[in-house]
Amino acid sequence: MTPGTTLTVRAPAKINLHLGVGAPREDGFHPLTSVYQAVGVYDDLTVADADGWSVDVTVSDWMDRSQVPLAGDNIVDRAATLLAAHHGLTVSGEAHIDKAIPVAGGMAGGSADAAAALVALDRLWEANTSDDDLLALAAQLGSDVPFALVGGTALGTGRGEIVEPVPDAGTWWWVLVPSATGLSTPEIYRHFDRLFPDAPVVPPMPEPLLAALAAGDARALAAALHNDLQPAALDLRPDLARLIDAGEAAGALRGVVTGSGPTCVFLCESADQARETAAELQAAHDVVLVTTGAVAGAHTVSYV
Repeated sequence: MTPGTTLTVRAPAKINLHLGVGAPREDGFHPLTSVYQAVGVYDDLTVADADGWSVDVTVSDWMDRSQVPLAGDNIVDRAATLLAAHHGLTVSGEAHIDKAIPVAGGMAGGSADAAAALVALDRLWEANTSDDDLLALAAQLGSDVPFALVGGTALGTGRGEIVEPVPDAGTWWWVLVPSATGLSTPEIYRHFDRLFPDAPVVPPMPEPLLAALAAGDARALAAALHNDLQPAALDLRPDLARLIDAGEAAGALRGVVTGSGPTCVFLCESADQARETAAELQAAHDVVLVTTGAVAGAHTVSYV
């Protein structure tokens, strides 16, 4: 690496347009059939040349910094260790995360940070990792990390880590409402298992949703949005059901819980409709975000 090198990689939040969940496999993971979309809410990860290794984080004012693990337990540490071991290198550098993706919000903020770390450290260390190897390392870090590398709109299978881009002709407007109180992903899956003991071995393909994306049809997409984990999330957090009703009453085409929650996302037909919906929701919620999808996966935004 060049002494004094600093670079920043930006990685997007993920929302689930479809999340089909099957019965637990022998390894404990649930088989998934998911359609991911990367949206324009980002974490930035900056790495700088250094002899040792450290990770620090800055979060948006409305987030609880204590929910972000540090001191060796951050997914960025694990990404650095995995990439270094792959190449027989020593972990080095100073990493700083600027978080805007909700923490514990079902939007894969940790996975975005891991993907950003893989891209940033690969370049900082001049490791020249192949795309296939980066995706394989990403899959070892977590089910959502490969998608954070790829971005766009994609179909996820396996436990979500097998990612394939899908045709998407639309520019989609979303209103996102995160929650100050997170939901435990393991607990949501345990509650799903209690609610749906007869879940299929492999969740079916969401053909109507894939067709809506390919056609760029917002109303058809709204009708096809689906999340198998939503009943579990609403059962544990009834306030989310009231939020979804409020967003749809405010003009959104459809509202759903994304991922394991608690963030709720609302598809709108236009930028104006998204802004109007957000304005209505802001009366009762501290943080309401308006954004678009699909956007690119983890990518370098500065290099000096």
